[in-house]
Amino acid sequence: MRLEPIANPTVARSTLLPTAAIATTVVIASLLAMVAGANPFLVLGEIIKGAAGSKFALLETLNRATPLIFTGLAVAVAFRAKLWNIGAEAQLYAGALVTVVLGTGALGLPSWMLLPTLAVLAMLAGAVVLLIPALLKVRFGVDEVVTTLLFNFIFLLFISMLLEGPLKDPMGMGWPKSARLIPEARLPRIFDGLRLHWGFGLALIAACVVWVIERRTTLGYEMRAVGLNREAAQFAGIPVNAVLIKTALLSGGLAALAGFSEASGLKGNLTLDLSPGFGYTGIIVAMLALLNPLAVVAAALFVAGIFVGADSMSRAVGVPTYLADIMLATALLLMVLAIMLTRFRIVRE
Repeated sequence: MRLEPIANPTVARSTLLPTAAIATTVVIASLLAMVAGANPFLVLGEIIKGAAGSKFALLETLNRATPLIFTGLAVAVAFRAKLWNIGAEAQLYAGALVTVVLGTGALGLPSWMLLPTLAVLAMLAGAVVLLIPALLKVRFGVDEVVTTLLFNFIFLLFISMLLEGPLKDPMGMGWPKSARLIPEARLPRIFDGLRLHWGFGLALIAACVVWVIERRTTLGYEMRAVGLNREAAQFAGIPVNAVLIKTALLSGGLAALAGFSEASGLKGNLTLDLSPGFGYTGIIVAMLALLNPLAVVAAALFVAGIFVGADSMSRAVGVPTYLADIMLATALLLMVLAIMLTRFRIVRE
């Protein structure tokens, strides 16, 4: 057997195969719930109820989805140009670091100026973090998968050093955390008494802006061309290396906004557990969305709903929350297979 490219996949093929991947994921999760001794319908029902069964649950899902939208967009933008950014975690922490360093009183600006300034500077920090692997790639041909992945560990160790040293809160009772942001540097809550903040609104705006860039600008056209065929794009006169650098700057900036929103909107300070792996989960979000910026929002809500719902389900039914991790890993593998079968058909020889 061999794989034969499909020149123009039909809409039905492009839609049904990803849908089948999600449906198969649900079936596998149901079987695992049965193995754990639980009613699969009850388990799935509790996940849905825990994710969207009340106003509090729904807002918690939106809250969890906020950083996933940013990291999903960062990965989708980079992957569209075949720049394999695996370092969104480092870029997230870079954005959070700048937010905390400058948002604890270093900038004497009113709130309406301070928040946009912190967001822009956080984006610049994330862009610089990804710019280094991008330059290594275009100048020396260094594999960006390796460099961006290693940057995650390097940056986490760097953050740990800072939190045990110059950034450590003297009033933190010995815990490795930074001082808290001043009130003017905090993103306001959308609803009083609940944790959802305006970082979610910023994430929706970012998704729309990225969609416009990809579909309505020259840069978006060049990114798609480079991703489809780098050699052909270069032959057509597209400056491939320049496009990769611009893509890296945009991708790193988007990932850094996740750190800005978490530090400014939710946590209020910087700790080593600011992100439980949002950068890595963003890869799953981007792949589930088929790299579509608007679909990233839906994919992030789906992933966040599974995590939030799994916590509630575990308390109600007694099934471990690891079921959520299995569901997401299965969904990613099946979605990759669905994408392959969308673009290729299996032919018997």
